[in-house]
Amino acid sequence: MSAPKTIGLWTTISLVVGNMVASGLFMLPATLGGYGGISLLGWVVSGAGAICLALVYSWLSKRQPNATGGHYAYTRDGMGQFAAFLVVWGYWISVWCTNAAISVAFVSYLTAFVPALGTNPLLAAGTGLGAIWFLTWINTRGVREAGIVQLFTTILKLAPLLVITIGGLFYLQIDHFVPFNASAETDMTALSSVTTLTLFAFLGLECATIPSGNVRDPEKTIPRATIYGTIFVTALYMLGTTAVMGIIPPAELVSSQAPFADAAAAIWGENARYLVAAGAVISTFGALNGWLLIQGQMPMAAARDQLFPSIFKRENKHGTPAMGIIIGSILISILTLMNFSKSLAGTYKFAILLSTLTCLVAYLFAIVSFVLAEGRSGEIRWIRMVVAAIAFAFSMWAVIGSGAEVVYWGFIMLMAGLPFYAWIVLQRNRNSKL
Repeated sequence: MSAPKTIGLWTTISLVVGNMVASGLFMLPATLGGYGGISLLGWVVSGAGAICLALVYSWLSKRQPNATGGHYAYTRDGMGQFAAFLVVWGYWISVWCTNAAISVAFVSYLTAFVPALGTNPLLAAGTGLGAIWFLTWINTRGVREAGIVQLFTTILKLAPLLVITIGGLFYLQIDHFVPFNASAETDMTALSSVTTLTLFAFLGLECATIPSGNVRDPEKTIPRATIYGTIFVTALYMLGTTAVMGIIPPAELVSSQAPFADAAAAIWGENARYLVAAGAVISTFGALNGWLLIQGQMPMAAARDQLFPSIFKRENKHGTPAMGIIIGSILISILTLMNFSKSLAGTYKFAILLSTLTCLVAYLFAIVSFVLAEGRSGEIRWIRMVVAAIAFAFSMWAVIGSGAEVVYWGFIMLMAGLPFYAWIVLQRNRNSKL
């Protein structure tokens, strides 16, 4: 078996940026349009929280530069195996649910170029499965090959967004931001609402830490990629939303099905819509590639610690956890097919909300693990403690913003892993006695 190939700073940054900037950004301005200018303040609050989270992850990665598995490795060392199992169980479910959602979004945006995808469920399902398994094959070829695809698609997806964002700033209509709070809610309630809406767009900032065993010079590369990627995405989100809101009148924005495309059409004409559509297709394709890379890494780390079935730690000749990636892709394929059954569509969408919640749970465990690590070191740096406290409050706010029903079912989903954990521990104890 050959040694695993490694990725450098720019590819690692593209993994962070590419996984954060997925399909959601293309619709967020319409969602925020009904709130007015206060939504920009929401981006400031959620961006500050995301940067605090990025700082915590960068400090954790410096402490454990070769800890493959990110959240899982940090939680295992900070809070023990049981807490680490809950993290890897929930995050594993989160990743393949998210990948299924992204594959469906990819097909949806592709209808701009192939209209038949919107009317032929069989063709749509086949296209989605084709993207999943093509990228699965790429990812089993090695992390370096997957990283090249990620870097290439990140550059392509950002190009139209940057063109519209920068160009749109010259067409701003200031009156589109008046009144500052266009909703019927109080300023504080409105700010809470828009912050909850925007902070979910930052999920993925931790992705550089998960394949750390395949990152070149990880003690320097991972912290830089995490911080640089998060700051860049925060600026892109804020400026992009400002540009779109400044171009499209509020009354039209709230009903827009494709706000970035409408903004492009308003500046350069109807043909410009295809520029944004192409960016959305590449965005979802690149995000799917990035999350497929992630889906094999954390289970592999847990399997090496005998907290996940041993099949997940098997590596192929390219040094990648091929079986873990393939198993995840089978589950993604099932969920993708379920989405094309109208009777199951509502259930599917709810599963995606649950996947977001489990990602936030992983953040909370990692933050507490960082605080414990600082305490054990005997050198508590209070600035870092304040940053960690802000990151924890930010994540808890996101959990609360998910809604009582989602939190309820999220708890049940996490607890459903307990019998699985018990079986693994029993098997491990039995093997140790042989």
